[in-house]
Amino acid sequence: MSTSEANERRGRRLALDAAAVREFERTIAGGGVAVFPADTVYGLACSPTDRAAVERLYEIKGRPPAKPSAVMFFDRDRALAELDFLGERTRRACERLLPGGVTLLVPNPRRLWPLACGPQPEVLGVRVPCLEGTLAPLAGARVAVLQSSANLSGASDVRSLDALEPAIAASVDLLLDGGELPGTPSTVIDLTDYERTGAWRIVREGAVDAARVAELLGR
Repeated sequence: MSTSEANERRGRRLALDAAAVREFERTIAGGGVAVFPADTVYGLACSPTDRAAVERLYEIKGRPPAKPSAVMFFDRDRALAELDFLGERTRRACERLLPGGVTLLVPNPRRLWPLACGPQPEVLGVRVPCLEGTLAPLAGARVAVLQSSANLSGASDVRSLDALEPAIAASVDLLLDGGELPGTPSTVIDLTDYERTGAWRIVREGAVDAARVAELLGR
């Protein structure tokens, strides 16, 4: 595709359905950047292995390139299959917490997806959203994505496409419209020492409160 053709196709807005999900997959596989709905807020997505796409996503967002993001899967079983190096204790914790409004920081001894890890390639952020109701079609997505919230760095999270910064809307290749979202970002939970000690730590409280995390993981 030529540069002019690519520019003409930017900013396409599609209602979330099975056909839109297939277009989302093609956009990610082709090195594009998309805006998509999750169970928390709207996010920016690209291939986690395409350096040019990752750099473009960070540029669109105005995010420092050394700051880590997360890798999102749309199916928990696929996520756990990809993370087959996790210890049994950590795997069970992931099974209890996912899918849901959490980002899990897990050990990454193989240094997979280093573009998402920033300065700590041995730690990986993992997301599997809970996709129900109008978001259910996205559960069929067969790609993993590097994802970050679809707001300019430091700005408020986006709960609807109508609230998306126009500069972001004009810069991405595809926008998937999943309606209005809850608007609270994911809770970030550090599980990097969970295998050895059972210890966990909330780095950022968000969509899932600390009491619920404690209920699932133990105090």
